[in-house]
Amino acid sequence: MLREPGIRWPARLALQARREGAGTLLHAEHHGPLRLLKTLYPEGPATAHAVLVHPPGGLVGGDRLDMEVAVEPGAHLLVTTPAATRFYRSATLEAAQQLSARVAPGGRLEWLPQETLAYRGCKARNQVTVQLQGQLLASELLVLGLAAAGQPFTEGELLQELHIEGLWRDRGWIRAQDRALLEGPCGLAGLPVLGTMVLAQGQAWTSAEAEALLERTRALLEAQPLRAGVTLLHGRLLLLRVLAAELEPAAALMRRVRALWRERAWGLAPCEPRIWRS
Repeated sequence: MLREPGIRWPARLALQARREGAGTLLHAEHHGPLRLLKTLYPEGPATAHAVLVHPPGGLVGGDRLDMEVAVEPGAHLLVTTPAATRFYRSATLEAAQQLSARVAPGGRLEWLPQETLAYRGCKARNQVTVQLQGQLLASELLVLGLAAAGQPFTEGELLQELHIEGLWRDRGWIRAQDRALLEGPCGLAGLPVLGTMVLAQGQAWTSAEAEALLERTRALLEAQPLRAGVTLLHGRLLLLRVLAAELEPAAALMRRVRALWRERAWGLAPCEPRIWRS
């Protein structure tokens, strides 16, 4: 495979989920060190759980991971990872992870990677772009630095982007020197863990459906101590934000909200990926 200029270790993975009878079948093609480790069906044949693995264990300057996901009508694909995505320190080149997804009418995609760790001194891009006609549940949990190891995020930069074409775009640089963003009350307020989760679909919910989802989510958030909020956009996108001092409480809250959204919007049980418990 030809390497692009400035790319040290490229990897590409393409997944295609299609409905066949009562089941979702998954086809994968890869180049480089990014692979489909396993496809599981803990919820039955209708929902495929894809576990992706990057054997090097992290990205340094010049590494690039490109993923393409296509979910065809009637298919339901859940994508996750067995471990965190790590952006390590880089002296010069940028590391990048990019997902491009297409969800057809009647298709469902759950994009649920484990947390992203932005090490001190990293130069990174983490971008997700979705063409959405079906349904999407996507999450991103970002940890800045390794405070417990005495390595706070005092240098480095990371671009975070989640773009649902024609509906919503969340794009911003998080730079260590931007203390107003990292420490200010209108920014991250000195908290190193930022969680984002969206539930979206091609067609708007009814007013009653949207309000029920919003009210039940807010009731759940009120019962916990973290800084968190949820809002409804354009009648077809729920957006959750979470700020926390530590990873575990934020991750636990996001899993509870995911369970609620799955049950209320899709009529499905939570069914967390098995790899999260290994």
